[in-house]
Amino acid sequence: MMEKSYKGTDKLITGIVFGVITFWLFAQSMVNVVPAVQQDLGVSSGTLNVAISLTALFSGIFIVAAGGLADKIGRKKMTNIGLILSIVGSLCLVLANGSTLLIIGRVIQGLSAACIMPATIALMKDYFEGAERQRALSYWSIGSWGGSGVCSLLGGAIATYMGWKWIFIISIIFAILGFWLIKDTPESKAKQTGNTKFDVNGLIVFIITMVALNVFITQGAEIGWTNWVTIILLVVAIIGAIIFVKIESRKSNALIDFGLFKNAPYTGATVSNFLLNAVAGTLVVANTYVQEGRGFTSFQSGMLSIGYLIAVLAMIRVGEKILQKIGAKKPMLWGSILTLIGVGIMGLTFLPDLTYTVVVFIGFALFGLGLGLYATPSTDTAVSNAPDDKIGAASGIYKMASSLGSAFGVAISATVYAMIASNNGVDAAATGGIITNVIFAVIALLSIIFLVPNNAGKNEAS
Repeated sequence: MMEKSYKGTDKLITGIVFGVITFWLFAQSMVNVVPAVQQDLGVSSGTLNVAISLTALFSGIFIVAAGGLADKIGRKKMTNIGLILSIVGSLCLVLANGSTLLIIGRVIQGLSAACIMPATIALMKDYFEGAERQRALSYWSIGSWGGSGVCSLLGGAIATYMGWKWIFIISIIFAILGFWLIKDTPESKAKQTGNTKFDVNGLIVFIITMVALNVFITQGAEIGWTNWVTIILLVVAIIGAIIFVKIESRKSNALIDFGLFKNAPYTGATVSNFLLNAVAGTLVVANTYVQEGRGFTSFQSGMLSIGYLIAVLAMIRVGEKILQKIGAKKPMLWGSILTLIGVGIMGLTFLPDLTYTVVVFIGFALFGLGLGLYATPSTDTAVSNAPDDKIGAASGIYKMASSLGSAFGVAISATVYAMIASNNGVDAAATGGIITNVIFAVIALLSIIFLVPNNAGKNEAS
């Protein structure tokens, strides 16, 4: 059991942030090195779209199960398992010379993220209290949201000047450092109550449903939307979703506790989190378009998003302070509106080169300001509105929304881009891909307006 006398240290925070970074910084760098990987490995854009979305898909599928398992077998142990998987996954990518190791490595990276994310949040909740915990969780967010911002810049720079495989060699170094930094932390487990039997059936149905839906989105255009294979995939996804909701609603040990969604603020935070992570599809569309349509290198396209990186890192702590003063709803709304405007202006592909470059730079900066403002108030709303005995499950579902949102956002955006590009050229493809992400942001905004009450977060603010 947990050693209550132990107090969390900066060394532990650093180790956890390194673990989080191996996913958000390195695993997600794939979105910015599409042309380089395609050229080097000789894989089709369809295969690469699958490889990119698989990591977020697998982390999304297994994150709730891994969070529950961490409570049972130990959060530190689960973090270590995640770091080992991160090393193995990165090694597969370093050794890849075709699609096989690329796909296997991306799946393992997804499983790694599923182990690391809920386990590290639980460690921070266990070993830090009050303002220290808030600070620790802020650094966790900076590792996650900031890592996704740095990945464009650093991933592009490494791919251009060192070769894309160096991204994953550096990832292995970070994972090893993470191991070393958390090695002295005592183990932490949850008190076991009620039905602890694992929901294997629920997990199997969930995996089949999500994989069918993902393959339908990523491969539908290549197979043909009216092909019997595509139609079967869609039918499997729909039937799987119906069966999953039915069987989970009746279980005491359900993989996903649908009872949590009876709480409107929690639902508003989780749904908007899913949709604003789906807007990550913008990164794929914008990065691919400026390289294919405007002749940018990977590094130059990464430089375009430096404003996003600076803004998201600067605003995470600001969002936390605004939350404490006026509650969660307003910063969540402001964040979504800024994201919507930032993404929307990137669709103005009719603009000449220099003007468009400036507009994309501003768009990315607004995108970062929006997500930074939104991050802490949203997480706080989700966690503070969950019952005490279900905080782990609620956090797992909330983080699952992040991963699945990102997986489906990237898959849908890349599919829309590829479909339009083959018939109408890359300019129209970029506009279509951006419009898709604007729709995600609009629905996110509506979910906050209608589900999150005005006083959310005020009572919890200290």
